[in-house]
Amino acid sequence: MIEELNVVEILLRTTFSFIVLLLMARLMGRKQLSQLTFFNYITGITLGSIAAEIASKTHTVFLNGLTSIIWWSLLTILISYIGMKSARARVLLDGEPVVVIKEGKILENELRKLHLNMDDLSMLLREKDVFSTQEVEFAVFEPHGELSIMLKEEKQPVTRQDQKLFTVKPKFIPMEVVVDGKVVQKNLQEAGLSLDWLRNQLTASNIDLSDVFYIELQKDGSLYIDLRNDNLRNN
Repeated sequence: MIEELNVVEILLRTTFSFIVLLLMARLMGRKQLSQLTFFNYITGITLGSIAAEIASKTHTVFLNGLTSIIWWSLLTILISYIGMKSARARVLLDGEPVVVIKEGKILENELRKLHLNMDDLSMLLREKDVFSTQEVEFAVFEPHGELSIMLKEEKQPVTRQDQKLFTVKPKFIPMEVVVDGKVVQKNLQEAGLSLDWLRNQLTASNIDLSDVFYIELQKDGSLYIDLRNDNLRNN
């Protein structure tokens, strides 16, 4: 009987912890969920640890645990608000970007301040598909721990503009308009298009909507169409 009560209590604790943690995560916003900085990362781990503690440890007072989650979340929201209002506070709380390679020269003093060695720097460069520091003009160590780089002019990939090719500004963002044979009305509306327009496009290609499995709107306004019988067409 005692074990059954413990199981019920754990289920209730877990359910309420899940709901409260979800609500707090929504309140803290997407920045917290993406763990942009070290502070956000630590906050995420701490909230998860508190939730796990009150969900699985029956000797932990449930109300105390929920109070901890809510108060920690409110403190995080407060810190984020202060960071938005004050540039100095933002630097203090989140840190700031640090240039570690400038005009092709490695800044050893900055690396030392960041507690990075050359092996660390080389690894971060390789993660950006750069295997030689000689290729780098500027490198910036971001507050969230990643390296942003600008290659030297001669190492940068050639763009259409460099080749003097004519470029056209995209009319649409590529998006799904039919998935599993069902029209995604929301995406059509966001693109400023209608169901009648879609049907007219299909009619012009002698395709019936009922035969379609998937359609994706392309950036130039054309449609990528996948029929149910796996015949692929591009209009």
